[in-house]
Amino acid sequence: MAASRVLLLLSGRPMSPSFAQSVCRLLGAGPGLGPWPTHCGLKQGQLVLSNGPFPGASTTLPLQRPPFCPFVALDQQQLRARGAELPTNRGVDLGVAVILQSSDQTVLLTRRTNTLSLSPNLWVPPGGHVELDEELLDGGLRELWEESGLQLPQDQFSWVPLGLWESAYPPRLSWGLPKYHHIILYLLVVSQESQQQLQGRIQPNPNEVNAFMWLGPDVAAAVATTEDGTETSRHLPQELPPSIL
Repeated sequence: MAASRVLLLLSGRPMSPSFAQSVCRLLGAGPGLGPWPTHCGLKQGQLVLSNGPFPGASTTLPLQRPPFCPFVALDQQQLRARGAELPTNRGVDLGVAVILQSSDQTVLLTRRTNTLSLSPNLWVPPGGHVELDEELLDGGLRELWEESGLQLPQDQFSWVPLGLWESAYPPRLSWGLPKYHHIILYLLVVSQESQQQLQGRIQPNPNEVNAFMWLGPDVAAAVATTEDGTETSRHLPQELPPSIL
């Protein structure tokens, strides 16, 4: 069942990628980091991806991966002999991340607790798994509520899909073979409420979130343009929140 959460259309033929396969590579991505324009069908509980137009495609989004993606390394280094050590009971799963922006243009980040099995103690946008019976936006809003306690009135926000990210955990082969493989859909959700109004309703779930912060436009832009092991094209502001190193 999990294998069908992300469906690929390759030359018009449907394919469910296996856990160890690089989705970027299957879609024809080269050796670089991307982004690669990808045609998407946003269906209930499922994401359909193709490198060409197809009936039912609702948008085209950039698809990227990190430079140290373990699934690329598994292909390049021909480590298939270690396949028995990889999960065999699931395929590529589907996740959603919500970039919540207030009316005064600050963005919410949360820090995951260090007891979580997936990406502990990391600063991330609210998000998580999309359930089989959920629309993708509904899954993102549910995760936002479960993690931060925020419920957004239906008539007080707008949203747009931003892009796709191929994610593994652990994120590097040097940390061990991957146990999780996701395609993450990032959604920009723009609230009509100010940071102060949203802040007044936040009630973080202590089982999932141990800290949160609002990033202003300058810091958010600098963070967004920073890649692991490279220099940012923007200079960070001199005054940073104390939690940002």
